[in-house]
Amino acid sequence: MSPFTFFPPEAASGARPVDTAFFWILLMAGFICLLLFVLIVVFSVRYRRGSGARRGPLPDMISREFEVGWTIATLFVAIFLFWWFVGGIGAPTASTKNALEIHVVARQWMWKVQHAGGASEIDELHLPVNTPVHLIMTSEDVIHSFYVPAFRVKQDVLPGRPSELLFTPTEIGTYNLLCAEYCGTQHSHMTGHVVVMAETAYTAWESRQPHGNSLSRQGAAIFTTLGCAACHAGASNLHAPKLDGLFHSKVALADGRTVTVDETYLRRAILEPRADIVAGYEPIMPGYDGLISPADLVSLLAYLESLPATESQP
Repeated sequence: MSPFTFFPPEAASGARPVDTAFFWILLMAGFICLLLFVLIVVFSVRYRRGSGARRGPLPDMISREFEVGWTIATLFVAIFLFWWFVGGIGAPTASTKNALEIHVVARQWMWKVQHAGGASEIDELHLPVNTPVHLIMTSEDVIHSFYVPAFRVKQDVLPGRPSELLFTPTEIGTYNLLCAEYCGTQHSHMTGHVVVMAETAYTAWESRQPHGNSLSRQGAAIFTTLGCAACHAGASNLHAPKLDGLFHSKVALADGRTVTVDETYLRRAILEPRADIVAGYEPIMPGYDGLISPADLVSLLAYLESLPATESQP
């Protein structure tokens, strides 16, 4: 895409609704500004100094019902616009079950991309066209913002808290990737490209990449390195919850609540294990906040999510 393009192309499934809403808002705002400008000019000419216009008390011509009706109508328009932007065009356009899951770690001043199969990229993101994409993002330092103008998507990336972004690229091409949140002195250099390819071209590209271990394999190594297996392995004699088949299961907590194990719960259980204590277990697990990097935490979570109910721990 040329850097001098006046308006970015609509290259994702949610781009057209965003543009439609943008132009409608622009049209409404332009109409209101034009109306105010015309009224200001008319009143300035009619009531200028020395004119013969009447300047007595305003006539009592507007009824209370009209004023109440105008106020309520304006309120409903504001509520509709709020719903349109937040509830309408802001809704995901694809299912996360069939989406291509990719992990993104932001840091000053680069984007690190980790594909589930083991391929990794820096400041580039290769995607197949017409395939739902589910980005799971976190930051190693400050707040960043993942922004692809051609896709009309922007999502803040926070330290210590996962952010998710779901979209479907629909046009083959190379598009700008920017950070839309000031993150330090080299913020303007935190740029990259999203390359949308035909499915066959994407498969060929992925096969050519130097693959390390997959995320789940990396997570298994981190699981062992951190000593998690000493308590959570199936053969362990210590009193700790077993992790086989834990993801998406229901867990009863000591305070009487029942929660569904998702990525947010697992992340909190690793960093702040005393926040949600599982019923029947003592709060003896140490917290790993500050002891594990965001990238390693992503790999560890991928490993825990991959454990089926019949698989034993390493």
